[in-house]
Amino acid sequence: MGGGEAPVTESHGSVSVDELRLAAELSGAADAVATPDVAEYALGLGDDALILAQQLGWWISRAPELEEDVALGNIALDLLGHARSLLHYAGTASGRSEDDLAYFRDESEFRSVWLVEQPNGDFAVTIVRQLLASVYFAHLYDRLRQSSDPTLAAIAEKSRREIEYHVDHATQWVLRLAGGTEESRRRTVTAVTDLWPYLDELFVDHPLIDRLDGIAVRPSTLYAATMAELTATLGEAGLEVPNGPIAAGGGRQGRHFPTLGPLLAEMQVLARAHPGASW
Repeated sequence: MGGGEAPVTESHGSVSVDELRLAAELSGAADAVATPDVAEYALGLGDDALILAQQLGWWISRAPELEEDVALGNIALDLLGHARSLLHYAGTASGRSEDDLAYFRDESEFRSVWLVEQPNGDFAVTIVRQLLASVYFAHLYDRLRQSSDPTLAAIAEKSRREIEYHVDHATQWVLRLAGGTEESRRRTVTAVTDLWPYLDELFVDHPLIDRLDGIAVRPSTLYAATMAELTATLGEAGLEVPNGPIAAGGGRQGRHFPTLGPLLAEMQVLARAHPGASW
């Protein structure tokens, strides 16, 4: 060591995280415990948000504009916050944390719908996927605010405010792409056509919903409002509502689109390589 250098007093790489502050960011009562059925319901919604957040994170440094790197990153962080709250609540039924549920479940244990599992594709595909998902989420959380489960209602209240921006962002981009160049319009039309078949899965009433009367939102009751808003947005963009086959779906039962496995492998690799590590 040279005479002018300060002595090294601690090693690099020690990072502390204020767990109390992180816990305070979760929506809902900290001590609430979900029933098994409520946990299953929260798990599906949490997985939708988690997978979509992971998809959007890929665009950071790849978006067509610098501002979009920030915008998509912020939307991904909003969704990650929704996922944390929902997975935290779901985990109270089995004693697992949101990290346990995110990183240490296998593909068949996830309950996300196929729409959020669709690959990013080009920018038009990502934007159209975001429009379809965000409009549905907005109507879902608007209704879920009336849930008789206080924790779900609190999560929905916070999430709905943030999703209003997600809807507006996706809507403005669809209008811009559809009204832009011939190529941007062609890609937007293709994206709408390719993604539309995955909408129907969002409105399927599974037996779980029957057991959560007054707690969960019956998906089929969201169909009319969601489709009306999407149809209006497509009409404003000069785009037609597709009329074609419906995708099989099955995400709520653990049957997933082929892209989910590789996405989970990338998302989970560090946590599984170093289980229980602290940073």
